[in-house]
Amino acid sequence: QVQLVESGGGLVQAGGSLRLSCAASGSLFRFTAMGWYRQAPGKQRELVATITSSGTIDYSDSVKGRFTISGDNAKRTVYLRMNSLKPEDTAVYYCNAEQAVTRRPYWGQGTQVTVSS
Repeated sequence: QVQLVESGGGLVQAGGSLRLSCAASGSLFRFTAMGWYRQAPGKQRELVATITSSGTIDYSDSVKGRFTISGDNAKRTVYLRMNSLKPEDTAVYYCNAEQAVTRRPYWGQGTQVTVSS
């Protein structure tokens, strides 16, 4: 029904930048929100940033001021610009979308971000 495809991950040095992209395809369903989560080895999956259909944005305290989420609800696409990357940002980053009517969550396969010291 819905596929979320992430791209833009990779290996960067500390202080570098990456931009992640997530495109929703395969369905015309509306989404109430889209966002990014991440999971580092040995840790729980955590919120990075979300943006609602009305434009409300939330960031994790750990990335606030360094990461910027943006999106186009009509295109069902979100981006995550990551600046001043730290080794602690190393994780698999997952795109998430919530279907408007059913509230069903959809997840991408994830994209690896590795930040070296």
